[in-house]
Amino acid sequence: MKVTYDPGTDTLTVILEDGVSAAESAEEKPGVVLDYDGGNLVSLEILDAIKRVSETRKIEHETTE
Repeated sequence: MKVTYDPGTDTLTVILEDGVSAAESAEEKPGVVLDYDGGNLVSLEILDAIKRVSETRKIEHETTE
């Protein structure tokens, strides 16, 4: 998984499947775009991230067993 923030476009992107191209995209909620490879979710984009995410440069990661 890879998370990037582009301050030029104010877009936060979460890539779930690296190297997989999106075949279709859907804006499920205003400003939240989900990308699919034909059935599986491969990435999501948060548009106008500054308005929606409190800290665009801080990322925490947690896994559970």
